[in-house]
Amino acid sequence: MEQINILKRFQEAMEVYQTLAHSPIYTFEQLKPSTVEEGLAGVYVISHRKTGEVLYVGRTKNLRRRLYTNHLMGPTTNARLKKYLVEDKNEPQIENIEAAKQYLRENCQFQYLVEPDYRRRGQLEGLFSYLLHVRYIDEEH
Repeated sequence: MEQINILKRFQEAMEVYQTLAHSPIYTFEQLKPSTVEEGLAGVYVISHRKTGEVLYVGRTKNLRRRLYTNHLMGPTTNARLKKYLVEDKNEPQIENIEAAKQYLRENCQFQYLVEPDYRRRGQLEGLFSYLLHVRYIDEEH
């Protein structure tokens, strides 16, 4: 019986991944607050537009605030991706937070999946991080 439940969860995981994979792609270059509907909770994937490499996977109670206010416009304390970019020795041209913001605008895109349940958001964040082989992942506390 347990194997059947595992197979069902595996099938569900693949279906939710397909939903993300077929969701709209937004660029940070064109991102405005109105791009993402207000009040949506979910999981998001930030990737490089040219290479497709997944840089970051996150979850949030408010996608609009997290993607626009924090990731694009906010300080490194509110969006770790900019911190990771500044510290990345493979990206020597990104010397400070302003360069990281510019990098996001010029090179990055995102997709998201709406998920109101906080536990499921955590599960999906872990699943997508694993499946997509994310470059930057938060350290454990």
